[in-house]
Amino acid sequence: MEQLAVAAKAAACDIADMAPAPSIPKAAFWMALSITSFLAMSVAGRATTAELNVFQVLELRSVIGFFILLPLVMATGGLAAMRTERALAHIARNLVHYTGQAAWLYALTLIPLAVLISIEFTTPIWTAILAVTFLGERLSRPRLAAIVLGLIGVIVIVRPGVGSADVGHVVVLGAAVCFGVSLVLVKSLTRTDSVVRIIFWMLIIQSAVGLIPALYEWRNPSLALWPWIVLIGFTGMSSHFCLARALAYADATVISPMDFLRVPLSALVGWLLYKEQIDAFTAGGALLILMGNLLNLQRKSVKPAEVAAS
Repeated sequence: MEQLAVAAKAAACDIADMAPAPSIPKAAFWMALSITSFLAMSVAGRATTAELNVFQVLELRSVIGFFILLPLVMATGGLAAMRTERALAHIARNLVHYTGQAAWLYALTLIPLAVLISIEFTTPIWTAILAVTFLGERLSRPRLAAIVLGLIGVIVIVRPGVGSADVGHVVVLGAAVCFGVSLVLVKSLTRTDSVVRIIFWMLIIQSAVGLIPALYEWRNPSLALWPWIVLIGFTGMSSHFCLARALAYADATVISPMDFLRVPLSALVGWLLYKEQIDAFTAGGALLILMGNLLNLQRKSVKPAEVAAS
């Protein structure tokens, strides 16, 4: 999940170009806000999809995100600065990313929060596989070990062949793969387009793609639901804005282990709000996935600009 919310993430990265002095306490502060936002976004996503279809929620998020981004667009050259020579690449990236977002939201209605977040953390694994395959990046031993641990972690959580397969597991796994493909395409786009331009076209294209599916079963949201809709739009922005600010104060090797706290905290939120229980297989699989991500982080540090555009 991942997530229109990257608009503020872009703003944070543009601000981060001023390169503030490294500070672990400040990084931890921004990461705490980011994790809180991500958790709130998950709760808001479950509340909104309980009444509205996934496509309508995504459409509302994109529209809200566009108005959040618009002042930044005006401050960085206006609409003229948003012109791109890679329209097809933007379309391909956003078709894949939109599919991943829809799958993530749908899975949110099917499986416990902690399970969803654990499997979502395989996104860097799929990104590594795709980067080796399509971008020609080297398959180092740490990266190979990260891929193997991540795949084993998924198998432990999903446990294929044991009982009936859970559709939610498959759906969120598909979302993680889509996010991995999207990230590889974003890496390519950042070679020629600014982060703001990438996000601008993301919101435009995804609003256009999702309009017809959203209108097909459109329901006027109840008055009580609007706070949740506003919350999912705002936290979609704030979660990535705070993450980018944290990366401005510390390397990804410091930040990402903090982000892994989303897994146990998601389990706590699921237990408190939805009475969800987490078994030993889910906990063990999540641990393997997180270990794989840590190995991948030791290979190199992630640049804030790459995080902002993903």
